[in-house]
Amino acid sequence: MSNEIRRNMALFPIGIVMKLTDLTARQIRYYEQHELVIPARTDGNQRLFSFNDVERLLEIKALIEKGVNIAGIKQMLKPVNRDSEEATVITEQTQAKRRELSDAQLHRMLKQQLTERRPGQVSLIQGELSRFFQ
Repeated sequence: MSNEIRRNMALFPIGIVMKLTDLTARQIRYYEQHELVIPARTDGNQRLFSFNDVERLLEIKALIEKGVNIAGIKQMLKPVNRDSEEATVITEQTQAKRRELSDAQLHRMLKQQLTERRPGQVSLIQGELSRFFQ
């Protein structure tokens, strides 16, 4: 499975995202309402977030803490839509893969994403989530 598919794979329910980002469910839904993040939805309408979604939420949180309002954030961050490369995907393949993953494997994937350096990009997720691996 390629790295980009893995980063877009819908893995995390809103409860886990709340713990990872220290955001409330209401804040996360508010950012979704403003199309700053667009999580995938299961057949039962449950939100599932990807690594990209979590990273984007941490970027939004950092900007809010610096005093940037929603209008400013929308101008700074490129819009997300379901057709973009960064969109969170749920396909039969990703649903099957998600069911196969144990919590330990998901934890290992998250740790790998935290330590991975992408060229030309410093990841906020590395600093924010590193506390979960101490």
